Amino acid sequence: MGSKWRKAKLALGLNLCVFVPRTLEDSPPSSERFSDAALLPPSVYPADWTVASSVASSPTPVPTSPTPAPASPGLRFSKSGSRSSKKTCSICLASMKRGDGHAIFTAECSHSFHFNCIASNVKHGNQICPVCRAQWKEIPLQGPSLDAPHGRARINPVDWAQNHPLMTVIRRLPPPRPDSNRPLYQAPEPAVFDDDESLGQQPELVQRSSSNKNVPENSSARTIEIKTYPEVSAAPRSNSYDNFTVLVHLKAAVAVAGQNVNRNHANLLQISQTPRAPVDLVTVLDISGSMAGTKLALLKRAMGFVIQNLGSNDRLSVIAFSSTARRLFPLRRMSDTGRQQALLAVNSLVANGGTNIAEGLRKGAKVMEDRKEKNPVASIILLSDGQDTYTVSGSSDQPKSNYQLLLPLSIHGGDNAGFQIPVHAFGFGVDHDASSMHSISEISGGTFSFIETEGVIQDAFAQCIGGLLSVVVQELQVGIECVHPSLHLVSLKAGSYPSRVMVDGRTGFIDVGDLYADEERDFLVSLNVPAEFSSNETSLLKVRCVYKNPLTKEMVTLESEEVRIERPEIGGQEVVSIEVDRQRNRLQAAEAMAQARAAAEQGDLAGAVATLETCRRVLSETVSAKSHDRLCVALDAELKEMQERMASRHVYEASGRAYILSGLSSHSWQRATARGDSTDGSSLVQAYQTPSMVEMLTRSQAMLLGSPSAQRLVQPIWSLASKPKPR
Repeated sequence: MGSKWRKAKLALGLNLCVFVPRTLEDSPPSSERFSDAALLPPSVYPADWTVASSVASSPTPVPTSPTPAPASPGLRFSKSGSRSSKKTCSICLASMKRGDGHAIFTAECSHSFHFNCIASNVKHGNQICPVCRAQWKEIPLQGPSLDAPHGRARINPVDWAQNHPLMTVIRRLPPPRPDSNRPLYQAPEPAVFDDDESLGQQPELVQRSSSNKNVPENSSARTIEIKTYPEVSAAPRSNSYDNFTVLVHLKAAVAVAGQNVNRNHANLLQISQTPRAPVDLVTVLDISGSMAGTKLALLKRAMGFVIQNLGSNDRLSVIAFSSTARRLFPLRRMSDTGRQQALLAVNSLVANGGTNIAEGLRKGAKVMEDRKEKNPVASIILLSDGQDTYTVSGSSDQPKSNYQLLLPLSIHGGDNAGFQIPVHAFGFGVDHDASSMHSISEISGGTFSFIETEGVIQDAFAQCIGGLLSVVVQELQVGIECVHPSLHLVSLKAGSYPSRVMVDGRTGFIDVGDLYADEERDFLVSLNVPAEFSSNETSLLKVRCVYKNPLTKEMVTLESEEVRIERPEIGGQEVVSIEVDRQRNRLQAAEAMAQARAAAEQGDLAGAVATLETCRRVLSETVSAKSHDRLCVALDAELKEMQERMASRHVYEASGRAYILSGLSSHSWQRATARGDSTDGSSLVQAYQTPSMVEMLTRSQAMLLGSPSAQRLVQPIWSLASKPKPR
């Protein structure tokens, strides 16, 4: 029963047609597989394209005559499990068994026929069902695609209307070329990738940006809010502290003040008009043989979402890799024409070959290196479901460790180079190399996300680009300076952000880089505080932030007020700041995760579980936990989930390692990552989400479910069903 509910849940979440067996027993896997063709909505497969019937390969689009789709949206399930005429073609009376190499056409009246049979029957314009005599609004048109092996069947997007807002771009696809049978990504590549599209203003760019002409320059208030919290506000004069903690809290301003969070469905599906820094994005996509079928179909759909949600100032290039890597097209602005061409290129992908991650990253980095012009924000998205078998080698007794070889020098640049192009890595499924993907992201300054459930890939991409499309601060450097002459810095706890304390111990720096709109950063500064006999207060430190405004390119400097504590003669009870205590708990939990992961890699799963359990017990006794702080509750749930994913070696290898590494990536960068089924709306997933991420995620889910109202109805059941069960 559980497996059938899971299939039904996936169908609700993905708008798929699904076959649920009639009996209480589970049917054989062959009867449970999803149709690869049904996985792609019109947002990826245009209305005037067809898709190969699911035989033994991934769907490959081929052009045919345009056929309108029905106008009634909504969730529909296939009736292939019922006792209907779908088992037998009503024209030739032959069997219509799935996977036998014959394309099947399902009409809007729900009756099915062999495509060849019905195409021949209606070739003269007959639009009446031979079974029920219902009048059809669409008919199967036989085209040249039927000459291909195994036949071709047109996708019938039953859940999307042709007047859907997201169909407007795709409907204007250019007519297919005579040589379109050759995959687009096999076009000859130049030696130098300096053919990126110019950033110069185009007529449509002026038109799109004209809606912002009434927005005042200072309305976005693109600055940083600096707050500081000493661990106690008052300390007796006679007391000295060797490791006194001050929390430095930074928050980037929202992109536009006064945004209305109660957006309707139409607004969600429009391309944002918010003034922001445009992006150069390169996606490096695994199309090895293991991606064939459902995985590739879902990847194409997710890329369709990315393409549609980039603005006309943003530029995109796609690298596809298997045994080798190819650039599908150069950095191209996502204007209407650019989107059309990008969709055509992505839809031409076919899965085969090995997994050469290093070559894919090398080519992706080359696109960034060779570009003639540069948008203010640049990033690489890497997705793979396998392990690199070309660059990094290892054996069971000598694990792969030199993952830096997977990254070209232009990205990591050696120990002294800063992060220039972050790589946001997505490990897809249970067979990917989580250690290598995490290392790639960590070295480059990006995040690592674990996509456990195939259907979550679009949401994972949506969350990522929601952040990339909202960068308001760049090249941020935080300076810490001691004020009192007797003070010295002990440490700067900044996670994965590069930090350093100067030789004199009086100043320190943290290199933060980019901040998304409304994004927050918390750093714990430890210093010694001497006894004070001559004053009623002690000045501790001050904070200075220097950053670049990505739109104006101006450098901005902000300074905080001095951090002081009172020094009474007789001290009362010292109350620890809950803000400081909360961040200590976060760092302690992250440290426990790293220790547990190290123990698990050595084969000591029991020790790893014990480490996590000890951390949970310690956190439960803290001030913030006793006050039911949301972050502490989320940390405890996360640690518990990691314990469950270490129940056995098999469970750890399948999902535990990737889940922990994604959690470490999230906490070390204080940035949201996708973990497991990240659509469950839990506080764990939302810990670092920004409003722009949430909006893009909502937009993705609204596309999958048809409308936000439908999403709200399904979400509570979905959340309950998606909650991991104890292992």
